[in-house]
Amino acid sequence: MSVMVARKKVVRKWEKLPGRNTFCCDGRIMMARQKGIFYLTLFLILGTCALFFAFECRYLAVQLSPAIPVFAAVLFLFAMATLLRTSFSDPGVIPRALPDEAAFIEMEIEATNGTVPQGQRPPPRIKNFQINNQIVKLKYCYTCKIFRPPRASHCSICDNCVERFDHHCPWVGNCVGKRNYRYFYLFILSLSLLTIYIFTFNIVYVALKSLKIGFLNTLKETPGTYPSMSLTVLTVLEVLICFFTLWSVVGLTGFHTFLVALNQTTNEDIKGSWTGKNRVQNPYSHGNIVKNCCEVLCGPLPPSVLDRRGILQQEESTAQEGSCPRGPGTQEPSATQGPGQAQEGGMKQQDGSIPPPSAVPAPSVSDTEMPEEKQRTPGELPVPSLDAGRAEH
Repeated sequence: MSVMVARKKVVRKWEKLPGRNTFCCDGRIMMARQKGIFYLTLFLILGTCALFFAFECRYLAVQLSPAIPVFAAVLFLFAMATLLRTSFSDPGVIPRALPDEAAFIEMEIEATNGTVPQGQRPPPRIKNFQINNQIVKLKYCYTCKIFRPPRASHCSICDNCVERFDHHCPWVGNCVGKRNYRYFYLFILSLSLLTIYIFTFNIVYVALKSLKIGFLNTLKETPGTYPSMSLTVLTVLEVLICFFTLWSVVGLTGFHTFLVALNQTTNEDIKGSWTGKNRVQNPYSHGNIVKNCCEVLCGPLPPSVLDRRGILQQEESTAQEGSCPRGPGTQEPSATQGPGQAQEGGMKQQDGSIPPPSAVPAPSVSDTEMPEEKQRTPGELPVPSLDAGRAEH
């Protein structure tokens, strides 16, 4: 006989979150689904630094100073730490509205705009919000069913509304928003310094070698560990990677330094939110470069509102095979059972055992039909007579 048993299955909230994100380590790591370019970023940084530490650093530490590899290691570790912090964190995703909240917002919008005639385009869903004596428009997100906070925008790649959305960076494999922008800026800043550092000391290494054995002999020299690989290939590879990285990363660092000084985002700069035809001033700027930098890079970091590792309990009903004894009174007498057997089966206790004969009252003769000398006192059990027993024999 199959019995349905309800079991509770523990489900984390990150497993039910909408959007196009991937989670690892039980929801602790949050990234975009498109991570191919992020792996390329890791390969370029790790590969270039590995070549530099394996060949040039040993020679430069002996010829110039042992502080050269130490400072390079510090820059490398700092760049990797900020990269992973940017890539693995919640950028500031805003939760979507619950069905009840979405229905309430729809009712408010319909009450405000009224009924729109058929064939006409409904008015835009916008709320006005005042910040530092400036009117800021809050736009409605049709995907998340919410009015986005100021400076928030919906990322089309991750399919999430992100607070203080800057841009989606495929090189870090994540959106850049309010909760990880400072780490992104520190990453590109440290990566620029590391690239300049490696590029400079590659040139110094070739120059020192050329003074001793000549430039052509330096290019033909092979490392002792890998005799089949010419040092020319390794040096040229490092120089090329650093050269192209200088133009991109250093330029990107300068651009974001400009944005930090103005307390502005990349999204606002592209759209021309504060530099358009209306010449509306940026309400978030303090008018001071130092204050703007302190707010963006040193201000309090808001906690994540997703609660990715929260617990959702879901019940699962599973069927189990087993024997289930029937309760008292549920057993039906078969055709072969007699009346006495059916009555005996009906007087079984809940645990399936038959009560002792002394505990079962004799229903044959009532108290009123007994003679006066045979009547019992309350609580006294009836005693069967010997004559009744003989009559039965």
